[in-house]
Amino acid sequence: GASRIAVPKLTLHTKHSMPPCDFSPEKYQSLAYSRVLAIHKQHLSPVDTAYFRKPLLLHQGHMEWLFDSEGNRYLDFFSGIVTVSVGHCHPKVSAVAKKQIDRLWHTSSVFFHSPMHEYAEKLSALLPEPLKVIFLVNSGSEANDLAMVMARAHSNHTDIISFRGAYHGCSPYILGLTNVGIYKMEVPGGIGCQSTMCPDVFRGPWGGIHCRDSPVQTVRDCSCAPDSCQAKERYIEQFKDTLNTSVATSIAGFFAEPIQGVNGVVQYPKEFLREAFALVRERGGVCIADEVQTGFGRLGSHFWGFQTHDVLPDIVTMAKGIGNGFPMAAVVTTPEIAKSLAKRLLHFSTFGGNPLACAIGSAVLEVIEEENLQRNSQEVGTYMLLKFAKLRDEFDIVGDVRGKGLMVGIEMVQDKISRQPLPKTEVNQIHEDCKDMGLLVGRGGNFSQTFRIVPPMCVTKMEVDFAFEVFRAALIQHMERRAK
Repeated sequence: GASRIAVPKLTLHTKHSMPPCDFSPEKYQSLAYSRVLAIHKQHLSPVDTAYFRKPLLLHQGHMEWLFDSEGNRYLDFFSGIVTVSVGHCHPKVSAVAKKQIDRLWHTSSVFFHSPMHEYAEKLSALLPEPLKVIFLVNSGSEANDLAMVMARAHSNHTDIISFRGAYHGCSPYILGLTNVGIYKMEVPGGIGCQSTMCPDVFRGPWGGIHCRDSPVQTVRDCSCAPDSCQAKERYIEQFKDTLNTSVATSIAGFFAEPIQGVNGVVQYPKEFLREAFALVRERGGVCIADEVQTGFGRLGSHFWGFQTHDVLPDIVTMAKGIGNGFPMAAVVTTPEIAKSLAKRLLHFSTFGGNPLACAIGSAVLEVIEEENLQRNSQEVGTYMLLKFAKLRDEFDIVGDVRGKGLMVGIEMVQDKISRQPLPKTEVNQIHEDCKDMGLLVGRGGNFSQTFRIVPPMCVTKMEVDFAFEVFRAALIQHMERRAK
């Protein structure tokens, strides 16, 4: 494999030897880094989304590894924002894609092609009755847009509720349901979208020691018996308050991520969604589970996030991991809701369900099954959560460690008493230090205060050990900087 280039300001990476990788990248022979920066500045979006002071220029990927233009190797613990589900350039998925590329790319939906029907059969088999009708589209925003239209077409109502901290996409229609501050627009949009309090048991007003479905609970205390949860009851009161004051007596629906992704892997109290779904249905609304980040076995115990809450949604949206990085998404619903949509809208997507996407989607499902990736998410994810939880005991700035399977959040705070977010500049520095030692992690939370750790589902315990050592070293370095 490629050796890491020594970074003068950091001697730490010499201590943590990176797990081996039997893959050697090709030599990078494309644009010089300075040219890339110049072109970016001149011709690409001025919205600053890239991580790090000197953004990484990536060149090649192999399973859980990424290589930059200088030949440095990185352990990818963000998966291109929770999208690379089975590994970068997975040999089986790549082989299927190459074969399909030589056969047929595109027909549009005015003709049939068998990859679409093969995929529909495979995907529907993974969902419980009556969630058996599939609409194929190209992105999570598009899937959630369509789910919004479905909810309104079926219910004949307008108002849709989503949590504060929710992220459901960035297209103009769905932006109304996205409630992470930086994504909100100053021009009107999102008619009929209403936010409600997020039942965040770490940062919110209530939370205790049994609330969440995770091997790691909050550091907050409570007097609940193991089978009751006062926090859940209080958050449900807030949800009822939204229903009673802020929406019409009949509503169109309620969107929820089983675990919030962009908001920093935020988990609700167990049973909350079950009670909320019942309240929504009493008012004629449909319940939508946004599985864009939680689906396809990532949470370990179940294939879908909604199953971990013991609920049955009316509509499920999915994207990201569905195609292992190929643009693809789907909305799955009941025959009844699908008919309501068809009556109201000639729904059409030029690229949705194209032969290439469907062939890749089928290969991804096969790999998840053949390689037992759901079980790996459960085993390695639980191992990772319990290991990273030790950092919370060691460092006052690590406020919370949470999650399920291979979806983990580490929330950085000024101190555990106030739970105020650690300033972004400090979190940025820890983030940079991890990268310099060969570990890539993501960010989340309204103040960008949470590290998101979501590796491809092929990750091993040995790689988790390396990530832990690097992350801990970055925290120690941060404490030393602070002391100065």
